[in-house]
Amino acid sequence: MSREPVPPESLYRVCDTSSFDFETTADIGEIHLVVGQDRAVESIQFGMRMASAGYNVFVLGPDGIGKLGAVRHILATEAASRPVADGWCYVNNFEDPQRPCALRLPAGRARRLASDVDHLVDELVTAIPAAFHREEYQARKAEIEEEFQERQHQAVQVLREEAMRQRIALLETPTGFAFAPLGEDGEAINPMHFRELAETEQAHIRETIESLQDRLQKTVSQFPAWFRETREKLKALQRETAQFAVDNLVKTLVDGYHDAPAVLGYLRALRADVIEHAGVFLASGEEGELVQARRNHALAAYKVNVVVDNGEATTAPVVVEDLPSYGNLIGRIEHMAQMGTLITDFTLIRAGALHRANGGYLVLDARKLLTQPFAWEGLKRALNAREIRIESIERTLSLLSTVSLEPEPIPLAVKVVLYGDRMLYYLLAAADPEFADLFKVSADFEDRIERSADSDRALARVLGTVARRHDLRPLDRAAVAAVIEHGARLTQDAGRVTLHLRSLADLVHESDHWAAQAGRGVVTATDVRTAIDRQRYRTERLRKRAQEEIRRGTLLIATAGATVGQVNGLSVVDLGNFSFGQPARITATTRLGEGDVLDIERETELGGPIHSKGVLILTGFFASRYGRGYPLSLSASLVFEQSYGQIEGDSASLAELCALVSALAQVPIRQCYAVTGSVNQLGDVQAIGGVNDKIEGFFDVCAARGLDGSHGVLVPAANVQHLMLREDVVEAARAGRFAVYAVRTFDEAIAILTDLPAGARDETTGSYPAGSVNALIEAALGRYSHQRREFGQNRDGD
Repeated sequence: MSREPVPPESLYRVCDTSSFDFETTADIGEIHLVVGQDRAVESIQFGMRMASAGYNVFVLGPDGIGKLGAVRHILATEAASRPVADGWCYVNNFEDPQRPCALRLPAGRARRLASDVDHLVDELVTAIPAAFHREEYQARKAEIEEEFQERQHQAVQVLREEAMRQRIALLETPTGFAFAPLGEDGEAINPMHFRELAETEQAHIRETIESLQDRLQKTVSQFPAWFRETREKLKALQRETAQFAVDNLVKTLVDGYHDAPAVLGYLRALRADVIEHAGVFLASGEEGELVQARRNHALAAYKVNVVVDNGEATTAPVVVEDLPSYGNLIGRIEHMAQMGTLITDFTLIRAGALHRANGGYLVLDARKLLTQPFAWEGLKRALNAREIRIESIERTLSLLSTVSLEPEPIPLAVKVVLYGDRMLYYLLAAADPEFADLFKVSADFEDRIERSADSDRALARVLGTVARRHDLRPLDRAAVAAVIEHGARLTQDAGRVTLHLRSLADLVHESDHWAAQAGRGVVTATDVRTAIDRQRYRTERLRKRAQEEIRRGTLLIATAGATVGQVNGLSVVDLGNFSFGQPARITATTRLGEGDVLDIERETELGGPIHSKGVLILTGFFASRYGRGYPLSLSASLVFEQSYGQIEGDSASLAELCALVSALAQVPIRQCYAVTGSVNQLGDVQAIGGVNDKIEGFFDVCAARGLDGSHGVLVPAANVQHLMLREDVVEAARAGRFAVYAVRTFDEAIAILTDLPAGARDETTGSYPAGSVNALIEAALGRYSHQRREFGQNRDGD
């Protein structure tokens, strides 16, 4: 069994700069920041090119990986091959103003229509009053009015002459008509003289007046009909006059939209409404403020509300909505205060992101979309119905029953791209049955790429592009290599490099800052290392505090000597954007029992389920290796000493197993070592995460106390490919002052920790070599089993 440490060159994989064909990144061209994402790019392109419904795309991956930038780039390319989207506008529905009509026009013509209609209205404001002030109109109007007056006068005159023949006068008073008898002198008889007349004569006069009164009533009853007839004639004259003023102007406008049937229909309706309500255009110079406001509101009925025009676009639209609220997505109907009340009309309809992206692509942040009330439901409703129906949330939820607008829905043809983290995608897929129907394509972004000469050159171009776009100093070859090596460390894998573009870009920016502080015109590897060190310094307060408590003896960690049942385990503290390794003392005790291992962390509810699983596996290991001939008769306790928080993961199971074996066999474990790794029931050591942080955490404790060449860390052999240790750790290993040991099995680990051979079972005798750790364990278990049988016999005898 070899006890040779991992060679120093395997502790850190250096980037080979000989594959670089540049001195600085200023010598290489730009590249789009989409590297190593072939699968995701193909998925997005597939979803965008599929014509069938439901092939929208969900782009999943961690934040900072460049998803949005990649989506923008891909969609810009796709949009360039598609035609410019049509424009849309809302116009007044003259038959039902509560339901405005939507008009579809080629790109750029919606705004042109709005301008043309505004120009038409401006001309009508002048042309219609001019037409009504023409002598011909005034003469015909006067003729109609005189005809009415003459007809009234003639009817009254006939009755007046008939009354005169019967010596009765028809008088006109402020309150109407009245009859009065006439005397011999032709003057009306006053009431006193009338009472002096003979009774027969008075009766005759009364009868005559009553008869004339009946005829007067019949004559006057014809006046309203004559007035209505006259009014209709005047209206017809007004329509004829307005039509004369309107037709030429509208015809000129119609000629420009002969290829747009919907617009022609609207212009015909506009013409009819203007002719019918020509009085709106007849302004008086003495109008009050209220009257003028009402007139302006009436004229607004002839405006065109441009929702989206696309006149300046050269490709299909690509819309990225940063605040995907319900109104910002679907559109909204605004209101304005007038005379103490809120009013609205079709001119207050506002476009949403779906209107602007119609005919193209809409990009949304899934998390922001889901946190906006009703936005997700509104988007799904629009995609399912394939139309944009603008409704207020109150109306959608039936919370209010007030009268509002019901704009005509606009047909929807859009590809939606959502982007978010993987967990969000999985939750939507599991919890929302409509999600799978509407987002049939997933584009899963890689968060790392395999290190190779090709990938190194591609990343060099990415770093150069970042520096060039942000006007930063170029990076030399060594600086590029340092950034790539740091990218590998971020992935915790020497054979991979991160594609987290935000982290790489931040490092380039900070390296440029330190190069400027040093007065250099090019970023060097020194500047990159300085930036990395300062990043760590800004976030390592808690790490320093933990190291300080270990140095002061508050946290008990031994780095010298040998102790039974005690081993240095390793854990990782994750603080979001910073993590660090920290050693932890693990102790074990054994006693006579029934083969169970007590996990104190689990019993106190401080251990997570994976950690508890790892401890239970230890029982399976003991049973499979040592419990073949007799039942296990021990009980054991395991605990992380001075642990006051949650413990999760199985990376300490190898250390726990070693502590148990030490306690059972009474073999001391050398405290100059720390152990990490998980173990299965067969004793194989399995890979764990955070191996670099764990090694460096124990190294820092040992370095603070003084490295003497005995210190080291045992790690799974499968983790050697992940090692990207700090420079000071590698240098200490190269000088022989610190070592990293790769172990594949429990036997290899326990042999290093105890300085005793683990021992292999002899196939002939079935026993382990005397003095080996396995022999000591089997002997201890045999003693426990014998004691248990004796205890049982004594109890039966009693």
